[in-house]
Amino acid sequence: MKFLLIIVLLLFSLGCTLSVASTADKPAHHIDGGYKNLHVEAPDKGFFAFMQMRFLGEDKWADHQTLAAQVPVVPINIPLLQQPSQRPQTTWLGHSTFLVQYQGINILTDPIFSDRASPISFAGPKRYTPHVIDYAKLPKIDFVIISHNHYDHLDTLSLQKLDQWSEKSTQFYVPLGLKALLVEQGIHEVNVLEFDWWDKINIDKLSIQAMPAQHWSARGLFDSFDTLWASWSIHIDDFSLWFAGDTGYNPVQFKEIGEYTKGFDLALIPIGAYAPRWFMQYYHINPVEALKIHQDVQAKQSIGMHWGTFPLTAEEPGAPVIGLNAALEAQNMPTDEFITLAIGQTITIDR
Repeated sequence: MKFLLIIVLLLFSLGCTLSVASTADKPAHHIDGGYKNLHVEAPDKGFFAFMQMRFLGEDKWADHQTLAAQVPVVPINIPLLQQPSQRPQTTWLGHSTFLVQYQGINILTDPIFSDRASPISFAGPKRYTPHVIDYAKLPKIDFVIISHNHYDHLDTLSLQKLDQWSEKSTQFYVPLGLKALLVEQGIHEVNVLEFDWWDKINIDKLSIQAMPAQHWSARGLFDSFDTLWASWSIHIDDFSLWFAGDTGYNPVQFKEIGEYTKGFDLALIPIGAYAPRWFMQYYHINPVEALKIHQDVQAKQSIGMHWGTFPLTAEEPGAPVIGLNAALEAQNMPTDEFITLAIGQTITIDR
């Protein structure tokens, strides 16, 4: 009770309000001891199933290290990050990590500064494209948004560094069940806020809301679905952004998001980690489905992410971009409606 009182006082002192979904009736995605997806009955796709598919299956995997040149990389413009444009601005740092900047607010999505997306430093998926920045040179990060607890999205090294560099003023927003992990890593509990789907916080001109996604969670062998996963809606004054996190496709939830929000100026949507399709389709979209989600959430423009950084799946590094361009052409859509960036590239957003 004392801790709850501290949180309430802190929120009011910051001039913000938190709206929490009603728990009178247990939400449909809540189950005993964890959470579930609402629109797919997927078989077990955990660690052991993945290892069997990867090393005993017949699917051919690309040599990502050899083909890394398929991914464009540009020098990062650090002065531009330190003194951003007057317009909304975003920088792709690789995988699902974006720096979003507008009106003096700096937001980082799913930061991963480590060389491997793994619980250990000497094994696991190794980054095959370079880091484009000394992360200590990032501007002060006000908010970190985490979509779920997989190692390529929740990198504890990154969170510890961000907490240290900001002198413990960065706020970390996470789905239900993840606060304890961050506190274990030394992040002060008052700087971590958990969200269920549709929970929302308003802080002056900033609004952040957790929204559904179709995915799963696990950091060990036996904790699948114990914590929640989410996509995120972010509004900074007159600019609106949707961060998809990691997700499979269904024809319900993303249309609900679009109808609820009336669309976004920009969406950050996965286009990679989709092959072999028979295994990945439940929890990872391909470029064609990414385009569907772009349309479902009513985004004016989207940027493809979750590709070109870690060898997580079988497709070649550049295949997601080729697939996205083919999907745009098949629907006769403008190529600038759904784009990809070079790692390190910064763009401003026209609304």
